[in-house]
Amino acid sequence: MNLYLIGYRGCGKSTIAPLVAEALSASGPLWETIDADDAVEEIAGISIAEIFSEFGEAKFRKLESEVIQSLSEQNQLVVSLGGGAPIIELNRCRIRETGKSIWLRAEADLLWERISVDRQSDQQRPDLTASGGREEVVQLLKHRNPIYAACADFTIEIERQSPVEISRQIVSWALANAAECGW
Repeated sequence: MNLYLIGYRGCGKSTIAPLVAEALSASGPLWETIDADDAVEEIAGISIAEIFSEFGEAKFRKLESEVIQSLSEQNQLVVSLGGGAPIIELNRCRIRETGKSIWLRAEADLLWERISVDRQSDQQRPDLTASGGREEVVQLLKHRNPIYAACADFTIEIERQSPVEISRQIVSWALANAAECGW
């Protein structure tokens, strides 16, 4: 079984995943962490922005689904999924069948604040709507939040919490549900 961190870009999945893996490893077998977007870039040999620019979103989603399939065949991973990964039903099925998902939930203003100051993310991640910016975050959250909610086994409201506090909640939940999770 794996743990999959889901949520919109800027919610902290990539920061929190290694903290969770380290804490879970301290209390049992070794857990590893992987960022699914990094894996897509590694397979493609180009950035996500370049994939979108050269081949379009459909090609990116296909690669992303292939990565999720590969990760779902492994065990004891804390996976930081791209914000759009759960919008694909096949991905949701793989997640549900091979682990538990944790939704790092935040409001649009906080997400936009984080995204707008993260230059690396800005360069690697393309706009997904014509509006871009905060309006894009609001628009996509309206579509994605119901999907995240339906997919999530556990939800954490991340506002005003540090990555360490969030990771502690995830680990506490995971350990309390270890038998149900198959760990």
